[in-house]
Amino acid sequence: MGVDLYPAGYKCDLSVSEAIERFGPLDAQSLEKQKERYSLAGRIMSIRNFGKASFIHIKDRSGRIQAYLRKDKLGEEGFRIFKLLDIGDFVGIKGTFFRTRTGELTILADEITLLCKALRPLPEKWHGLSDIEIRYRQRYLDLIVNDKVKDLFILRSRIIRFIREFFNTKGFLEVETPMMQPIPGGATARPFKTYHNALGMNLYLRVAPELYLKRLVIGGLERVFEINRNFRNEGVSVEHNPEFTMLEFYMAYATYEDLMILTEELFSDLLQEVLGKKVIEYQGHSIDFTPPWRRIPLFEALREIAGLREEALTDIEAAASFAESRDIPLTRRDSLGKILTKIFDNLVEPKLISPTFIFGYPTEVSPLSRRNDKDPSLTDRFELFVGGKEIANAFTELNDPDDQRERFNQQVALRESGDDEAQFMDEDYLTAMEYGLPPTAGEGIGIDRVVMLLTDSPSIRDVILFPHMRSK
Repeated sequence: MGVDLYPAGYKCDLSVSEAIERFGPLDAQSLEKQKERYSLAGRIMSIRNFGKASFIHIKDRSGRIQAYLRKDKLGEEGFRIFKLLDIGDFVGIKGTFFRTRTGELTILADEITLLCKALRPLPEKWHGLSDIEIRYRQRYLDLIVNDKVKDLFILRSRIIRFIREFFNTKGFLEVETPMMQPIPGGATARPFKTYHNALGMNLYLRVAPELYLKRLVIGGLERVFEINRNFRNEGVSVEHNPEFTMLEFYMAYATYEDLMILTEELFSDLLQEVLGKKVIEYQGHSIDFTPPWRRIPLFEALREIAGLREEALTDIEAAASFAESRDIPLTRRDSLGKILTKIFDNLVEPKLISPTFIFGYPTEVSPLSRRNDKDPSLTDRFELFVGGKEIANAFTELNDPDDQRERFNQQVALRESGDDEAQFMDEDYLTAMEYGLPPTAGEGIGIDRVVMLLTDSPSIRDVILFPHMRSK
């Protein structure tokens, strides 16, 4: 018929939301006086045919609106082409606005242009798209037919934008650090490995930006932050995706206790900005983010919540026996600190619903944290838990290069014993430390998990546009 199925471009006078904002307040009589024609574009989401006239709904990025198409307005040829269109096709519509008998704002089309022919049908209207695997694998369909999903990702964007503005106003500088690193560091995790042909060397996708950000603090950029993508070669679950988004920031002359206060302020302001309240509902729990939040030492949480006896806090055999009695899997190389953190992860973490800072982690499981002045076996470190999951990890940074070298050596020994998640020796970072890292505190916050909380999403896959999945 000579109709171009895939034309280039289309000039829109208004988006759907702009049309509703401009003409929505007008009554039927006022709309009749508006003679100016406007063009809109979007995807056809519904069609109701009545012989020589039809109603359709089109949807663009901002919303949906009804259009009325009559044969006498479009002409014989135009109406014949329209009758060949399907739900899912993109069209441009030009006409004037009026109200139907039911009061719905509608555009009376005198011109319709096919902008893109859809070759596959959308999911059936009444049942929608509910298959969770199809929703994740074909996120574009999920966004088309599930408005709540689109709203969720719009909210995610607002959350990240607010976080960026929050740190800018606090005098932090946003920076970018390498995603491919010769030595993966900054977190205890198994990295992804690749090879660079031109340089003839192995590289690793970063597990964390920490050591590069601290290099910048050494260089005089005393407050830095990065909203970054991290990659960890670990299992996939409702709380883990191999590729995820983190906020990481470092603040010279601060301690981990200063970051507790800053974190309370960040979340309190964030919730007020994007939700207009400080109390949320998450998976059946009402969670109040109003500061101050609970602060509990790790060992106290193990005693009072996990039911661990006092001797198990210092005796590896007693701790291992307790863990095994609770079916918590251990390995031969697990240290006492590792066993205690595994007990915490399994028996305490799921019960921490209200915002809670857990502090005082063993030095052996905190290779980059400063030792506590009163008890060197512990570090000045906290983790934040909300809704039964870890949201943030922070500490006063270790800035003694000799102590850091010793910690790296301990990590190397663990790696040589078969621990694929242990950290590498990083001589370049140690050299940087020897130039002087001022007293500094740093924190990492999982953006995906924050979005889960604020959108009442049970799985991390719900808040990542394209989560990783097994091949079909």
